[in-house]
Amino acid sequence: MERRQFLGSCAALTGAGGLSALSAWADGAPRFYDRCALVDSLGDPLPVRGVKGETNYVFHFPFAGTPCFLLKLDRPVEASVTLKREDGSTYEWCGGVGPARSIVAFSAICAHKLAYPTRDVSFIRYQRQRSSNSVAQAIHCCAEHSVYDPASGARVVSGPAPQPLAAILLDYDAASDTLAAVGTLGAEQFDPFFRKYEFKLALEYGEGKARRPVGTKTVVKELAEYCRNTIQC
Repeated sequence: MERRQFLGSCAALTGAGGLSALSAWADGAPRFYDRCALVDSLGDPLPVRGVKGETNYVFHFPFAGTPCFLLKLDRPVEASVTLKREDGSTYEWCGGVGPARSIVAFSAICAHKLAYPTRDVSFIRYQRQRSSNSVAQAIHCCAEHSVYDPASGARVVSGPAPQPLAAILLDYDAASDTLAAVGTLGAEQFDPFFRKYEFKLALEYGEGKARRPVGTKTVVKELAEYCRNTIQC
């Protein structure tokens, strides 16, 4: 059901490009997981109207230990974008969701060396302003200076990353003004992530628990609240 809904939604949103979107998904199909509602720290559904613009938010999906970014950009993102994974396969990212089509979400695991936001420090974040090492309105990983454009499906703008960040598929309910994560699109980094950080994740979550499905709800927090120190570069 959800897969059919998203295929139809993407085709409708891309207009004349809908057929190309469907054919692109034949090469880089989305992967669907159990539906997971985005909630606030009290466990209540997170209203889109309460999401601050151009602010880093973090939630976990599809596993307890895999962080994602939620962003409300300053403009609608309506055009579909064809992106390429490191293995050469392509996929079609259909833009933002929400009343203004400005809400996007991506895996917060860098596609280069798997840097990610932890409770102690984050080398990767969305930055609104231009810096000496990056363009404005971009997701920048300060570990190796990979830069991604969230308005273009997190495509690589510069740096050593070999492919875009995986997109998180969001389902927006206009009646309740709420969001749910339902899948991913693009190259997932979960297996190498779990292998690389097995010991660290076991200390934080318990043995094997970081790999467990996050469940029916996932808490959304501002990165500044979630992480003690965000590296600026």
